[in-house]
Amino acid sequence: MCDSAACKHAKLDRRALLAMGLAGAATLAAGPVLASGKAKAIMLSCMDFRLVDDLVGFMEAQDLHDEYDHVVLAGAALGAIHQQFSDWHKVFWDHVGLAVKLHHVEEIIVIDHRDCGAYKLALGASSIDTPEKETQTHSIIISAFKQLAASRFPELAVRGYLMALDGTVEEIGVQS
Repeated sequence: MCDSAACKHAKLDRRALLAMGLAGAATLAAGPVLASGKAKAIMLSCMDFRLVDDLVGFMEAQDLHDEYDHVVLAGAALGAIHQQFSDWHKVFWDHVGLAVKLHHVEEIIVIDHRDCGAYKLALGASSIDTPEKETQTHSIIISAFKQLAASRFPELAVRGYLMALDGTVEEIGVQS
């Protein structure tokens, strides 16, 4: 048994944490707690560290400074729809649903990028070994992503982009 001041303090901390936990549970039982505010979009991007600053810069250029949620999956659109990454699908779509409920987002912005390792692993390096094939492959995946997004969240607009490693961006997967 511990009778030191540190042990007595630790017991108080545990009691305080228990009380806070019970108060939190009572609050949740009373009804959902929703975040205030509104975000215009939820962005899906790849995890590639080479593009973090460029992604932020792109969103700023879209006039979305501090007005978007951000979800990261290796391969971006590919990670949300390809069978090799099926364990991630529910998590991503649940995030979109939560962004709709909590932040009232109006659109999904998906940004794939060139020289993506996830694309090479899932589809083979030859699927993106020329700029033309790379654009075509990303366009096919983003178009499929858009179709799935439209079936799950028809109220949301969906825009797809392909970012080069220098940060330049082109819109792709545009449906006619």
